[in-house]
Amino acid sequence: MTLTTVENATQTINGAQILVEMLVRLGVETIYAYPGGASMPLHQALREHRERIRTILPRHEQGGCFAAQGIARSTGKIGVVMGTSGPGATNLVTGIADAKLDSIPMICITGQVPQAVIGSDAFQETPMVEVCGAITKHQYMITDVRDVARVMKEAYYVAMTGRPGPVLVDVPKDVQLQTLPLSEVDFDPPMNLPGYRPQTRPVAPEQVRQILAAVRRAKRPVLYVGGGCIHSNASEELTKFALRTGIPVTMTVMGLGVFPGTHSQSLHMLGMHGTVYANYAVDQADLLLAFGVRFDDRVTGKLEEFAKHGKIVHVDIDASEIHKNKEAHIPVHGDVCEALQALNAALTDEDIPDLSEWHQQIAGWKAKFPLSYGDAGDAILQQYAIEELWRQTQHRDTYVAVGVGQHQMWAAQFYKFDRPRRWLSSSGLGTMGFGLPAAMGVQTAHPDSLVIDIDGDGSFQMNIQELGTLFCEKLPVKILLLNNQHLGMVVQWEDRFMSGRRAHTYLGPVDHPEALGEGDGKMPEETFPNFVRIAEGYGIKARQVRSRAEYPAALAEMLAYDGPYLLDVICPYQEHVLPMIPSGRTVREIITR
Repeated sequence: MTLTTVENATQTINGAQILVEMLVRLGVETIYAYPGGASMPLHQALREHRERIRTILPRHEQGGCFAAQGIARSTGKIGVVMGTSGPGATNLVTGIADAKLDSIPMICITGQVPQAVIGSDAFQETPMVEVCGAITKHQYMITDVRDVARVMKEAYYVAMTGRPGPVLVDVPKDVQLQTLPLSEVDFDPPMNLPGYRPQTRPVAPEQVRQILAAVRRAKRPVLYVGGGCIHSNASEELTKFALRTGIPVTMTVMGLGVFPGTHSQSLHMLGMHGTVYANYAVDQADLLLAFGVRFDDRVTGKLEEFAKHGKIVHVDIDASEIHKNKEAHIPVHGDVCEALQALNAALTDEDIPDLSEWHQQIAGWKAKFPLSYGDAGDAILQQYAIEELWRQTQHRDTYVAVGVGQHQMWAAQFYKFDRPRRWLSSSGLGTMGFGLPAAMGVQTAHPDSLVIDIDGDGSFQMNIQELGTLFCEKLPVKILLLNNQHLGMVVQWEDRFMSGRRAHTYLGPVDHPEALGEGDGKMPEETFPNFVRIAEGYGIKARQVRSRAEYPAALAEMLAYDGPYLLDVICPYQEHVLPMIPSGRTVREIITR
């Protein structure tokens, strides 16, 4: 039935149907949902509305949560995921925490046991509101069918406004089944959110004048921009401001693509594995324009030494972030896109600083400390593999999702993003297993685009089951699997800080000498597991490649294939992600080789 055209005032509707109707009215086009006993009425309602909302069955609830993030991160729209009670609900927890740390707007719906048995340790009962209290922006348990429409409207509003984030909606089974006359349902009810005021005031003219005065006097300014610029759709205004003023731009791992990575003004990523020149520039800056960032520890290192030579302007929509980690000389609580619009409108030729010496200094650093890698003969280094991928895809509208580990940082370094929302990374929580399902969600939202998961063998195995979803839902995601048989980032830390002692970082059989770091350092002829066979078992086209000479053609074959494809690239495990500022250290202790 189509509720918006129903004229029979005596018709009844249950709570599950109201919830799904609200999703449709809120503009949700896709939901990733895994059924169970406590959510079956919701799935029946989704079945009734399958022409209006697409339901995709992931192979694990965590995969569905990351896929919903893929939709949200690549479109700026809400992502929606659903699981049943108990273990289905708790399987969502990691994905919910991930969304909270990266400010991703989501509605996470969980079935719950009937209210009559809540608190009795009923079968598959978990107290999801309490479990998720610290990792959601807000959480609800619906106890009355008359509240369903209002709660869903509020959940959407809370998730999407202010600093975005995930909202949990826990729905007991009896509420799903409870009915009302259709005539008594208000599908646009008034919200009841006392104390929640996400609207910010426009940036005060005096603050605009203060910022522009600081820009006018600056000799060594740097724009330090992050995920907030992505969430506020500030890319166009930021680029306009940067190009007009000539101020170089460095991005956090969340901010990649908000300013073109191929532009000469780009300093690329800063922080622990950022470029030397970005870190040097921030260290020497006399003005740091921090837009949509939170001064994360992976960026700042030793906090009191970070950007201590200059004035700091901090613009953020979340007032709690201002002064939290670093004192700002000019704090601005507001939407970063609106702030940049105000700055661009007020900017005059007299405000443009002379930065010729600063640009010359930065050019010298870029020439002396470029991102580079060695010559490994016919072996395929991970940096080369990613750089070649960029060469072959840079003129296409390509979306790249990554897992977590060395491959994630190399992708951030060697794949240059010129547009926002094309880069998806679990940045705050650093969740292994993010890449494949996130790419799956992106492909759902952008069916005609090229979507690539750059993954490592350790991270990939965390959600490998989603290969089944790719095949069954006909999602042509391409997987570039950089396979070094190790947990590479932990191995790097073992090498740098643990005298190379291996402690459970080899992913092969326990009786292999490499498990104790006593192998010959060569990649085995038979890698474990056999990813090609696994992929083929799921109906996915796959190939393994070991030779650098063969790699470009193998990559081109993958990119040209019209369905999902896994390219298993065998890489050495001895490579380290460089540069590197050790945790809690300063830019003066940066490791470059």
